[in-house]
Amino acid sequence: MEDGEHSPLLSQGTAGQVQPLTRNSPPTSNIPGPALWEDQVGAWGCRCCPGAKHQAWREGQASSLPLSTGSSCVKYLTFLSNFLFSLLALLALAAGLWGLTVKRSPEGGWGGALPTDPMLGLLLGGLLVSVVTLSGCLGALCENSCLLRFYCGAVLTCLALEALAGALVVALWGPLQDGLKYTLHVAIIQYRDDPDLRFLLDRVQLGLQCCGAVSYQDWQQNLYFNCSSPGVQACSLPASCCINPQEEGALVNTQCGFGVLHLDRDAAGQVVYLQGCWPVLQQWLRGNMRAIGSCAITVVVIQGTELLLAACLLRALAVQKAAKDTEPGPL
Repeated sequence: MEDGEHSPLLSQGTAGQVQPLTRNSPPTSNIPGPALWEDQVGAWGCRCCPGAKHQAWREGQASSLPLSTGSSCVKYLTFLSNFLFSLLALLALAAGLWGLTVKRSPEGGWGGALPTDPMLGLLLGGLLVSVVTLSGCLGALCENSCLLRFYCGAVLTCLALEALAGALVVALWGPLQDGLKYTLHVAIIQYRDDPDLRFLLDRVQLGLQCCGAVSYQDWQQNLYFNCSSPGVQACSLPASCCINPQEEGALVNTQCGFGVLHLDRDAAGQVVYLQGCWPVLQQWLRGNMRAIGSCAITVVVIQGTELLLAACLLRALAVQKAAKDTEPGPL
C-alpha cells in the first residue's frame, strides 16, 4: 500500500500517520454511527436492511386493525353455519342434476324443455340455496362487505317470500286443497311415464295405507291399469296399493294387485286398500298441523339468526374501516 492511501479499517492520526484500529480505540468519524446508518437507510429506501424490516412490519401491524373477540366469534359462527348449509344445498343440487341426467334419454338430447318433475325442483332449490349460503360463507371468511350485503339481501328476500307464501296458504287454503287433489289425479294418470312421480306416489300410498285419490277405482284413469287396456296390467293395481305386498316374503310381490278391479268391493278389500289417499292426507295434515308450523317457525328463526349475525359482522367491518381511515399516518 502506498503512502497516500489508507484503509477504512485504519484510523488516521493528526500527524498523517496511519494507526491500526484496536479494540480500545474510540470510534472515528469515518465509521458511520447508528444515527448516520438510519439516515442512510432512509435515503436508500432499503426495506431489506436489518431494522428497516422490523420497522415496516410494526407500521403495517399498526395500520391493520384486527376484529375484536366478539366480532371474530360472529365471523367464524357465520362461516361455519353457512358452510354446513352450503354442503347440504350442494348435495341437493348434485342429486337433482343426477336425476335429470339419468332420466334424459340419449336420443332426446338437451335441446328440449326441461321436465317439470320433482328432480327439477330439487335442482333449482339446491342451486338457489347454494349460491346464497356460499356468498355468506365466503363473505364471512374473507371479510368481504359486498358478499355479506348480497347475502343479507337474499336472506331478507327469502323471509319476505316465505311470509307471503304463509299468508297465501292461510287465505287460499280451500283452492290449495283442490289443487292438491288434482295433483294426485295427475300423478295417477302419469304413473308409468315418470319414475320419480311413481316413486313418490308409491311412498304416499304405502305410508298412508291408501290407494288412488278418492278411492281405489281412480286407477281406472291410468292407461295401463284401465280394464279396457290390452296390456297384461289391465284391471290391476300397483303393488303399493296392496295390504300385504310382501306376502310374508322378503321381496315385494309386484303382481299382488293383478285383476283386483275385476273383483267386488268386499273381495277387493281383502287384498288392497279401498280408501283413497286424499281423505287420509287431509286427516294427516290436520293432525300434524302443529308439527308443520313448528318446522316452519324453526326455519324462519334460523334464517333470522343468520341475518342478524351477518348484520353484526357488517357493522364490525364498518367500524374497523372507519378506525383505519381515521388513524394518523406515520410521520
